[in-house]
Amino acid sequence: MNDSDILYDVLIFLVAAVLVVPAFQRLRTSPVLGYLAAGIIVGPFGLALIRETHSAQTLAEFGVVFLLFMIGLEFSVERLRSLGRYVFRLGALQVIVTGCLIGGIALALGMSTEAAIIIGGGLALSSTAFVLQLLIEREERTVRFGKVSFSILLFQDLAIVPLLMLVTLLGEGEGNFLLAMAFAVLKASLALVLVIAVGRIVLRPIYRMVTETRSSELFVATTLLVVLGTGWLVSLVDISMVLGAFLAGLLLSETEYRYQVEADIKPFRGILLGLFFMTVGMSINIGLIWSQPVQIFLIVFGLLIGKSVVTAALCRLFGLNLRDSVRVGLLLSQGGEFGFILFLSANAMGLLPSDTMQILLASVTLTMAATPAMAAAGSRFVTYWEGRTKQPVKGAEHIGEDLEDHVLIAGFGRVGQTVAKMLTAGDIPFVALDLDARHIAACRAEGLPVFFGDASQLQVLKSTGAKQARGAVVTIDHPAAADGVVAALHEFFPHLPVFARAKDLPHGRELEEAGAAQAVPETLEASIQLGAIAMSSMGASTNEVMEIIADLREDDYARLGSGEVGQDKGGKGDQGEAGEVQG
Repeated sequence: MNDSDILYDVLIFLVAAVLVVPAFQRLRTSPVLGYLAAGIIVGPFGLALIRETHSAQTLAEFGVVFLLFMIGLEFSVERLRSLGRYVFRLGALQVIVTGCLIGGIALALGMSTEAAIIIGGGLALSSTAFVLQLLIEREERTVRFGKVSFSILLFQDLAIVPLLMLVTLLGEGEGNFLLAMAFAVLKASLALVLVIAVGRIVLRPIYRMVTETRSSELFVATTLLVVLGTGWLVSLVDISMVLGAFLAGLLLSETEYRYQVEADIKPFRGILLGLFFMTVGMSINIGLIWSQPVQIFLIVFGLLIGKSVVTAALCRLFGLNLRDSVRVGLLLSQGGEFGFILFLSANAMGLLPSDTMQILLASVTLTMAATPAMAAAGSRFVTYWEGRTKQPVKGAEHIGEDLEDHVLIAGFGRVGQTVAKMLTAGDIPFVALDLDARHIAACRAEGLPVFFGDASQLQVLKSTGAKQARGAVVTIDHPAAADGVVAALHEFFPHLPVFARAKDLPHGRELEEAGAAQAVPETLEASIQLGAIAMSSMGASTNEVMEIIADLREDDYARLGSGEVGQDKGGKGDQGEAGEVQG
């Protein structure tokens, strides 16, 4: 394929996405369906505008890699430990029970033992890309059923490692199967432990060195190197790149750079994930579906219903209420992208006939396309069940573990630290953003919630919980930077009260015009405080001093700003102010 052919394919992808996806969004359906439809239209089984899809699929796989990296960023090791019961117990049971049931059915239908094991393992897995994208769109990742769904998906992503090893061992006909499998799992475990240990040691120093250069391009390049480099390293020992990316995100989630990293990576994730969904659509063989509709329909229907029932029953066994159990079951009822990888590998090893593989690929793709409908069915069930039992929805469930009712501080120099101390004294939580790597490291060493990030970027503000914040305080001492942050806060979060530090009175008025609820000119406020101290030391009563300060602040420092105070005494500017105090 030459350069012009590659450019042609890229243009076709972009045109299809731009034309088809917005149409689905106007119909109030998931963009995922739009990407699927666009892939079907331009793919080899549609209009055949794109015939060779291997290079596109290779690139699209990075969409899932970046998605899992972003999820890792949102999970600290502590949060992962809190979900351990669902990840390693519920997730393991879901894969084992579902895989054994499906494998047993395949064996009863005449499949070989090897093929039945592979079919059971592959169809037990769900689509991480589809499910997490839906949870992100609906802001349900932190709801209980969303966290349980992610926990099960996480174990499934872990399970693909031994499943791929299993395919290799079955294909090679290893004599001592159990010993070979145990050795492969041990090798993978040691590799993961090594990645975590080395990552914790080197990541912070590397990012600190990069941020000191103040180069945003170098920062983004470092993040891409961490994501892709970690994925490549773990792939050398037959571990999925997706799992490596998740580990990289998990390690970075414990650093002060997580919010800026998340903002920088999001565009890559969005573009590549959309491409992934389009390549899935391109793999749908419309002719095969029409030629064997009954068989494929039975597989799709059986998989959606069977996995829903089994997963929901296991969730109930682990103490989830009926509503959450049903939603988890319906949400994880589809086949997954790792099933594609498993079936293709098994076919290459001669363990799965080509016609069977094609039917499985078509069936899994259709179940993935049905995911938004299954998720909507779960929401409708909740509405029905609550109406039937007359139990109102608990609003607190939708808050989850995200930041809430806190104050966002943009800039953590001397002024920002003073504001933070006052908030802490009043038992008001805060999160601060700054761009000085060394200063942030010192603050983090003291246990302060200070993170590296540009407060004028929407994604950084979202990550720090600006939507749920009580207010924002902008203490940046560079006027242009402060203007940008105030404008961004006002544009994206108009409900949020913003209080800003201004250089002088004209700058304060500019900030208030840009959206600040109140701007405090630092020079004039310092003058007022200095004057108050002088008056008090010269015998003025506290009430008299407070009245004068209140008068000055009520008219927005108008007399000071216009020079009227000094002019009354025959002076100008600062000299007039000083003359009045001394007098």
